[in-house]
Amino acid sequence: MENTFLKSILDNDFYKFTMQHAVIKLFPKAKVRYGFINRGKHVFPEGFADLLRKSVDALSELHLTKEEKSYLAHYCPYLDPTYLDFLQGYSFDPSEVEISQEGSEISVTVEGYWYRTILWEVPLMALISELFYKSNHLIRLNDEAIKELTKEKIDNYNKLGVSILEFGTRRRHSYDVHDLVNETLRTYGGNSFIGTSNVHFAMVNNRRPLGTHAHEWFMFHAAQYGFQVANFISLENWTKVYGGDLGIALTDTYTTEIFFNQFDKKYSKLFDGVRHDSGDPIEFAQKVIAHYNKMGIDPKSKVIVFSDSLNYDKVKKIVDFCQDKIKMSFGIGTNFTNDVGLPAMNMVIKLTDTKPDNVHWQGVVKLSDEKNKNTGTPEMIALAKEVLGIK
Repeated sequence: MENTFLKSILDNDFYKFTMQHAVIKLFPKAKVRYGFINRGKHVFPEGFADLLRKSVDALSELHLTKEEKSYLAHYCPYLDPTYLDFLQGYSFDPSEVEISQEGSEISVTVEGYWYRTILWEVPLMALISELFYKSNHLIRLNDEAIKELTKEKIDNYNKLGVSILEFGTRRRHSYDVHDLVNETLRTYGGNSFIGTSNVHFAMVNNRRPLGTHAHEWFMFHAAQYGFQVANFISLENWTKVYGGDLGIALTDTYTTEIFFNQFDKKYSKLFDGVRHDSGDPIEFAQKVIAHYNKMGIDPKSKVIVFSDSLNYDKVKKIVDFCQDKIKMSFGIGTNFTNDVGLPAMNMVIKLTDTKPDNVHWQGVVKLSDEKNKNTGTPEMIALAKEVLGIK
């Protein structure tokens, strides 16, 4: 079988680079661990770990090109020149990734300095997904069918008059399908398609990449500073690095209710809006609108980025509720990049442990608005709930 690897070091979600930039500035000595979670109970064929190992090893050959560095300097002026120089000298270190297999189960863990290992999560998931379909000899829809399907989707979103972002790197069917989808969205996107979170394809499209931060930013801060102040200090540190740029705040690391209790007037005004990633989207929108009204801020001046397993029907329902109440955009992932006539994979790679400078290793926790999306040991989840007063 042909070895599978990425075509560019920028074939990754933008928020990985923005967080890496911030980690280098604020937490250069912190160490972390990540772990693979097979939510879909997918059955991996014999020898899968060996195939994945070869693909992971091949990533060490990727380096930032001069053209890619110029692209980032032009479209992302808030990334320091020193960071771009660092990225130009960066390469993946495959020794940071442990891969093993027992029967049909695989284990994938990553460990090392946070500023280095932060870039592994998304490429690893993309590789696992692509290799899964190839190694199981599963046949997808042909290129023309995928183009037609993508065109039909974006045509419908154009009719709705909504802003659509492509968020599908981590669970894509393959690089080729991802490329095909972006080409189709670029061609037929009209006013709806505003870009992608994948930096490589954003560069191909000659657009700025889209994204801000992820749950791991808040999870680390909880380990470093405590659950009660994690949201507040996470936002404070983000603004230290970026000022008013990259102003979409993620709300559900320790439940949306806890977040909005700490999202005071300063941050409510400073951040352009919030991202929805779990729980009922209509209930979330109601909470967001009520929060801005309580703060004396016109909700119509703010935006919600919805990004939780979206398709047309879900988007239509959200639009019907939010229209004329608050601005909105929609980050659509798997429904674009892995709608190929095969079951899409359900998997994640999550931060599991951190070792802040001069502190021992400790587990991290995410308390999603959907209980089945919680991560962490039962003991740490119980501690977080007790500290935050969550029943």
